[in-house]
Amino acid sequence: MTSLAFPIAKTLEAALKPQTQAARTRAQAEAMAKGEVIEELAVDWLNVTEEEAAVYLQAANSEETPGQGYLQRYEDNEGKPVLAVTWWKIADPKAVKAKAKKVAKVKPATEKPPVEDHTDDLYFRSGRTKPRRKRYIDPRQMDLFKKG
Repeated sequence: MTSLAFPIAKTLEAALKPQTQAARTRAQAEAMAKGEVIEELAVDWLNVTEEEAAVYLQAANSEETPGQGYLQRYEDNEGKPVLAVTWWKIADPKAVKAKAKKVAKVKPATEKPPVEDHTDDLYFRSGRTKPRRKRYIDPRQMDLFKKG
């Protein structure tokens, strides 16, 4: 049994092509992406016809496809095929740069000493449980089970 391998691509259409590289782990995907940033392991849903579903599934199961198990077939409420495509999504370089700039603009918060919590002092001054009262025993009560 072989483990799952997911295609590495920038778009869903590119991920569905048979010659797309595939990786099992994020580290392997980043190594194969040659300096590009892997954004996520994305799952996208494709509404297709029966014929398209058969073509996609046959292409995914062929020997020339490096990806394995990245395509699953489901049905919607009306019984039409829906394909779930799992793939390593390469981040858009413009979005990566914008995100880096946004992170750089955010000022680090100055660290304040932690405020001491006095909640226990307010609510639990005399311990967390009620003290038990000694049970009153009436001296006129007859003891039916004497010890000794």
